[in-house]
Amino acid sequence: MAKKIQLPLTHEMARELRSGESCLLSGVIYTARDAAHKRLCELVAQGKELPIDIQDATIYFVGPTPAKPGQAIGSAGPTTSYRMDAYSPTLISIGQTGMIGKGKRSDEVVDAMKQYGAVYFGAIGGCGALLSKCIKKAELVAYEDLGAEAIRRLEVEDFPVVVIIDSEGNNLYETGRKEYLESIQ
Repeated sequence: MAKKIQLPLTHEMARELRSGESCLLSGVIYTARDAAHKRLCELVAQGKELPIDIQDATIYFVGPTPAKPGQAIGSAGPTTSYRMDAYSPTLISIGQTGMIGKGKRSDEVVDAMKQYGAVYFGAIGGCGALLSKCIKKAELVAYEDLGAEAIRRLEVEDFPVVVIIDSEGNNLYETGRKEYLESIQ
């Protein structure tokens, strides 16, 4: 059974989650891909204010398609997460607690997650149209010039994810593969 999580995701909540757990997220998440992450990290380096409150924030690595009439957003499937690996440790160090994407993460990202108490959720790639049904409201927040990659504030309800890497560094991509290989021997 999926664990229901009401966002924002505090560090304490993040530390309670375990790799492999299915979760349903409800509340506010932000969208950002690599171009937006780069701009956020440049602001951090300059000591400037960010356009979003990063404390206890969950960022979804997505570039959604335009919304059709009557929809909050278009198809919203996850982007490959390693594209954010150069930037995620900085954002985690200043308060980000959750990331949603697909694919592996670097050792530096995992180290930051362990040090500060953050988690990496996986969303299923190829299911963007279905995932968009869990997005009840979408609002452009920053970097409109980036188009689909602009930062958006999303209100989600029962958004399905799996904890891929928990705050202790346990990684479902590694443990799941190991368990599978052991089961077929």
